[in-house]
Amino acid sequence: MTKKVVLAYSGGLDTSVAIEWIKDKTGAEVVAVAADVGQGGEDMNVIKQRALDCGAVAAEVLDLREEFANEYCAPALKANALYMDRYPLVSSLSRPIISKYLVEAAKKHDAYMVGHGCTGKGNDQVRFEVSIAALDPDLKVFAPVRDSGMTRDKAIIFAGEKNLPIDVNKKNPYSIDQNVWGRAIETGFLEDIWNEPIEDIYTYTKNPAEKREADEVLITFKKGLPTHIDGQAVSMLQAIEIMNKRAGDQGIGRIDMVEDRLVGIKSREVYEAPGAMALITAHQELENVCLERELSRFKRGVEQRWGELVYDGLWFSPLRKALDVFIEETQKHVSGDIRMRLHAGKAVVTGRKSTESLYRYDLATYDSEDTYDQSWAKGFIEIFGMTAKIAADRDRKSK
Repeated sequence: MTKKVVLAYSGGLDTSVAIEWIKDKTGAEVVAVAADVGQGGEDMNVIKQRALDCGAVAAEVLDLREEFANEYCAPALKANALYMDRYPLVSSLSRPIISKYLVEAAKKHDAYMVGHGCTGKGNDQVRFEVSIAALDPDLKVFAPVRDSGMTRDKAIIFAGEKNLPIDVNKKNPYSIDQNVWGRAIETGFLEDIWNEPIEDIYTYTKNPAEKREADEVLITFKKGLPTHIDGQAVSMLQAIEIMNKRAGDQGIGRIDMVEDRLVGIKSREVYEAPGAMALITAHQELENVCLERELSRFKRGVEQRWGELVYDGLWFSPLRKALDVFIEETQKHVSGDIRMRLHAGKAVVTGRKSTESLYRYDLATYDSEDTYDQSWAKGFIEIFGMTAKIAADRDRKSK
């Protein structure tokens, strides 16, 4: 019986070459699995046919957009997940769902191994392999680019030798990964961190410096998730897509950062995530209105840890699942409307409204409607500052 390998297939040079490479090195048949997580670009059926033309015995294309939005992007939004306070986990979120379906395909086709096209310098190799191990510890993993030294130049030569039907753009210097939550661009001239990104690298966002009219949007949330935009009911996927367009047209969501990779190196990454950043901004502000202070303070620490776990490839870890339970509890009262002005690269909140609001006008106002008893403040300050006062008195006496 011929052995089979399931390959995570993107349709690009590396994974197309990997089909024939795996056959040559292992003698196994290759089943290509391509996942649509809202990345756009080529038609998925074209990608499927390319996999077959490159030697795959079978190819599957999976429409995972709704599941990706509901089961991966939605928890990230509730967690306000921003790695290093900036990156909304674009690639990190897609790897566990792709891994899930690679494992399912391996079971379906009775494959003994799963392959991916990651290098040995990036985070994605970890995300795929840790996720696959968590879902099926018995599956072996093969990474041709990493394990066989398949550089881009070698891949191009190999494709020519095998007459593989791949249109290779030798002038494209960038490595790009994208999905509905955002787009990541790296390598090429961006590897010099002194170089400013050029306008040509962006596709999800327009130049924020260009003159255009501001766009005002009303986002309605229920229990932490968007349910309406400008009064129109939306699914999670639709909310992201709509905000990608509207925020992207205003140049919102561009991120240029030096990032701490899991594998121990720093890398320069450029992201554009207009929908993700606009929705997170709106969600954070609604939480400011609806969450009690101590809960909000504690949640910020949980958000950071949640983002680190997902970035590090530990989506299926017990800790991430436990933190989800806490985050879900915090969202019970995060319902209401956020009005935002989208303009010149910024998403600015201009209004908040919620029946779950903890903001009390009668307590906050300095006008005649004030019900806050200011006489309470003197005694509160005495008690609150007592420990600092006692310590200061001790320190003064010991000098």
